[in-house]
Amino acid sequence: MPGYGVVPEDQGSGLLPWAWAEQRLVASHDYWLASLWPGHPPHVMPVWGVWLDDALWFSSGLRSRKAKNLAGDARCTLTTDDSVDPVVVQGVASRVVEPTMLRAFADALNAKYATSYDEGFFDPEVNGSYRVTLTWAFAMVQDDFSGSPTRWDFPVDAGPVVVGQLRDRAADDAPLPSDEPSDEPADVTDEPPPGGPTPEDAP
Repeated sequence: MPGYGVVPEDQGSGLLPWAWAEQRLVASHDYWLASLWPGHPPHVMPVWGVWLDDALWFSSGLRSRKAKNLAGDARCTLTTDDSVDPVVVQGVASRVVEPTMLRAFADALNAKYATSYDEGFFDPEVNGSYRVTLTWAFAMVQDDFSGSPTRWDFPVDAGPVVVGQLRDRAADDAPLPSDEPSDEPADVTDEPPPGGPTPEDAP
């Protein structure tokens, strides 16, 4: 984080353990999801979700803007709802259709939010259930703004690796491992309606 006065790793409170970030990913009530709208600015919406099996899960109606965006480009960013001690993750969203996995997601969601969604709610023909495999994460503690910023990279088929504080590599300049061009052409005809969003473009 150039220009922010971040101190070396052996000063301040030091690098945050991944367990600290996981606790906040579990506890967050809401998450902000940023997806890519082809030909337009990034799209951000709050979602309910759960941290399950080392991934962040959420659902969305298939006619929603975020579902359409993820169908065209599965890369996304999510943050916890705490802007004071935030956790930010980047990754690739995969649609889950396997019944056993959907049941596990439904059980976790119902337990977290005290809801009673049945399996029909997660019908993959109507609603998309997404599992975000992490490629990168960042967290910090406001009370130690200069000493706590920590970034993790996630190699394929491996756990999180602490790679140090962001003074060594600006986060905004760090490409995702999945930054290769998509095989799908950008849908440049998907213009926002002049009178506001239609039902198909709902959140």
